[in-house]
Amino acid sequence: MTTVAAVQMISTPDVSENIASARRLVGEAAARGATLVTLPEYWPIMGMSDSDKLAHAEAPGQGPIQDCMAQAAREHGIWLIGGTLPLVSTDAGRVMNTTLVYDPQGRPVQRYDKIHLFGFTRGAESYDEARTIVPGDAVATFEAPFGRVGLSVCYDLRFPELYRAMGECALVVVTAAFTHTTGLAHWEVLLRARAIENQCYVLASAQGGTHRNGRRTFGHSMLIDPWGEVKAVLDEGEGIVSGALDPAFLAGVRESLPALKHRKL
Repeated sequence: MTTVAAVQMISTPDVSENIASARRLVGEAAARGATLVTLPEYWPIMGMSDSDKLAHAEAPGQGPIQDCMAQAAREHGIWLIGGTLPLVSTDAGRVMNTTLVYDPQGRPVQRYDKIHLFGFTRGAESYDEARTIVPGDAVATFEAPFGRVGLSVCYDLRFPELYRAMGECALVVVTAAFTHTTGLAHWEVLLRARAIENQCYVLASAQGGTHRNGRRTFGHSMLIDPWGEVKAVLDEGEGIVSGALDPAFLAGVRESLPALKHRKL
């Protein structure tokens, strides 16, 4: 059995403040016995405007945000999935929205640049990530001691073909800053669907509350098992969701209902 944990935050425009919160919450997750921990999307900065993150974009391997994640992974001896941070891109006016994975020695072992960029407009509520983010183009997984882990971010959750392209995973991680509007309607049902159809655990780490910029994120970080049952959830507010991955249960689901072997297309 492996214990995993998702950190839920209400990130602010202040990077140093968010780094301090992330350090504390990752430490709490490790103290609960988690050997894999994930931070949410945009954990280092939720600016007053979408363009604020450009000033904090780091080059790969350099900067206080990456230093924080590497040090936390090494200090606690955990696999740390660093939510997303802004990394420099080839476009001066936009960044990559990037997930970095660190091993228990604090070494970076995988990178995923968010592929699907969120766009939504309803009344006064409007989002267009493509204005400040360059999309990625490669599916990313990594091998943990308990099996393959697939990486995805927020809006990716609506595109099941991404998860099929990961191959058979023991765990899929979703880091997110889902809006309250779309989260209330679709968050849990989509997470459970991804767990059921891929017969794997899903660990979702979200922003969860009202931010200083006025945006309200949905929260509801959760762990879901391969049968689609929610094993742990945190509604709104800062905190930790944790639970166990049971390889025998995972194998049993796939043996009794071998849907992955029954695929035709």
